[in-house]
Amino acid sequence: MPQIKSAIKRVKTQDAARKRNAAQMNKLRTTVKKFKDAQAAGAEDASELHVAAVRALDKAASKGLIHKNKDNRDKKRLAKLVK
Repeated sequence: MPQIKSAIKRVKTQDAARKRNAAQMNKLRTTVKKFKDAQAAGAEDASELHVAAVRALDKAASKGLIHKNKDNRDKKRLAKLVK
C-alpha cells in the first residue's frame, strides 16, 4: 500500500475505474450475446437486439473502452449474421 497521499488517491481512482470498465464490458458482451442467441434461434426481436448491440459497441468505442477498429469489425460481423 502506498504511503504518499496522492498515490493512495490514485489507487482508489484506479480501482473505481477498473470496476466501472469491467461492468461496462460485461454489459457489452451480454448485449452482443443476446443478439447472437436470438439470431441463431430465429427470434422475431433479433433486429431490435441488433440495434441494441450496435449501439452498445458504439458507446464502448466512444468511451475508449474498446478500439474504434474493433468496434467497426464487430459491427460488420454482426451485420453479416443479419443477412
